[in-house]
Amino acid sequence: MLTVSIPPDVQRTLRNALKAAGADECGGVLMGEHVGPGHFAVRYLTVQGGGRFASFIRETQSALRALRKFFRQSGHNYARFNYLGEWHSHPSFSVQPSTTDHQSMLNIVKDVRVGANFVVLLIFKLSRREELEGSAHTYLPDGSFALSTLVFEGSR
Repeated sequence: MLTVSIPPDVQRTLRNALKAAGADECGGVLMGEHVGPGHFAVRYLTVQGGGRFASFIRETQSALRALRKFFRQSGHNYARFNYLGEWHSHPSFSVQPSTTDHQSMLNIVKDVRVGANFVVLLIFKLSRREELEGSAHTYLPDGSFALSTLVFEGSR
């Protein structure tokens, strides 16, 4: 459906967050840049801890502050820079979305106050060699979702 690229600086942020959280989940919101047809690059993400072994709940006010700052810094160019979706970790499980993950994302994309044409969910974990593993899924307001392509820039 979509391609989502993760630049090296964002990969470092993710690796550090996952290491700090250990066996607990962490996550946040994704802000991205539209870089080509069906292709987005994550330019900034928030990192929120406080998750548990098998759950993560985003702090809404913190996420809204980060979004406002990102929009100011990108000159409110919403066609190019915008909210992309959410991310969280599954340190002890598959990087595939759970039923709860799917429902949470569908609730976001169907929320008229969000006003999104789509939202992306990225799920990450560290391999035993401390390399990032992840998945990307895109959700649409009609209730459908699909696997998307996740690209770690600079990786072989």
